[in-house]
Amino acid sequence: MAAGAPRIFVSHLAGVAVFDPNGDQVGRVRDLVVMLRVGRKPPRVLGLVVELSTRRRIFLPMTRVTSIESGQVITTGVLNVRRFEQRPTERLVFGELLDRRVTLVETGQEVTVLDVSVQQRPARREWEIDRVFVRKGGKGGAFRRKGETLTAEWSAITGFSLEEHGQGAESLLATFEQLRPADLANVLHHLSAKRRAEVAAALDDDRLADVLEELPEDDQIEILGKLKEERAADVLEAMDPDDAADLLAELPEEEQERLLMLMEPDEAADVRRLMAYEEKTAGGLMTTEPIVLRPDATVADALARVRNRDLSPALAAQIYVCRPPDETPTGKYLGTVHFQRLLRDPPYTLVSAIIDDDLQTLEPDAALPVVAGFFATYDMVAAPVVDESGSLLGAVTVDDVLDHLLPEDWRETEFHLDGDEGVAPHAP
Repeated sequence: MAAGAPRIFVSHLAGVAVFDPNGDQVGRVRDLVVMLRVGRKPPRVLGLVVELSTRRRIFLPMTRVTSIESGQVITTGVLNVRRFEQRPTERLVFGELLDRRVTLVETGQEVTVLDVSVQQRPARREWEIDRVFVRKGGKGGAFRRKGETLTAEWSAITGFSLEEHGQGAESLLATFEQLRPADLANVLHHLSAKRRAEVAAALDDDRLADVLEELPEDDQIEILGKLKEERAADVLEAMDPDDAADLLAELPEEEQERLLMLMEPDEAADVRRLMAYEEKTAGGLMTTEPIVLRPDATVADALARVRNRDLSPALAAQIYVCRPPDETPTGKYLGTVHFQRLLRDPPYTLVSAIIDDDLQTLEPDAALPVVAGFFATYDMVAAPVVDESGSLLGAVTVDDVLDHLLPEDWRETEFHLDGDEGVAPHAP
């Protein structure tokens, strides 16, 4: 390779913006597609997997990449927007090569792949993987973290062509650690079932719970089924109760009961209560954990609760004022205080003095069309669900309504663009 050819480590390409020649962003890099070659020849980089703003993933051949520099990728501007589909002879760098355990040819020592670098060949517009950044010490744990790191030529490594069992996921997760749960869920959905299980095993309970809530039902069931039952129960506890109830409802009754018995009693009670309602009703859609305050709480108290980073924007948009008990089902529901109103009043103001008590409430058996009509009529992002006795049971948020209004496979089909929806032949 030419002495001046730039060498780029692929970890620096994760999430990098892709621009057309006019400077308009067309998407972000989500992976690199390579083809392994016989012997010890470096793999050829076929192209990039680019995620468009619509979340559709397309293939961008390296022949259409004019430059990779300063944290950006520039293309010729000619894009085929058909969805990417991996071929049997291709490998994904982030999804399949990182964290793989391979062997140093000279010493026979086992090492773990942390990163690889790519470089452009001088004579043509071809790119190759030229070097591998590895850590000595084999599998994970403290030994791995303390192991020596080194960069080796591709030819000095063997083992990439072998199917990997028990492949780690730490480097892959580090690559995508800044992704929102919905985007990380999209990454998992496009991995193989084996790799998906390994990544799920490496995520902590809260992160996995957030990601599961964004995955299609088939992926949720597959991942949950590969976890040990104790951990599956912990993850269900970390999920929003309504999402946990929806997921459990897809499992056989015997498995539902086993997992519910392993959950903390209070958490399981909330989920059982939600599972008692029909799925497409206000009771089936609601979460049992909205912000509830007593009438003598102040605006300062309310704002402190709203600041909780674990709350979704929809749940943080308003608080519900109720008489004790404070947890759902509460005492008598008195009204709602909207977030904007909290910003307009002094911190010492009692929430009971600024409640909106004219807002209609939803009955727990209200059907989905009624719930959707409520949101459209009142321009709301969340709505209280109140029973016949006047107790607050929970709140329905607009994202849960949309989940049930959209086609069942919307997470898998993404948002379609105009034109042919077929799979493009993408290898150059």
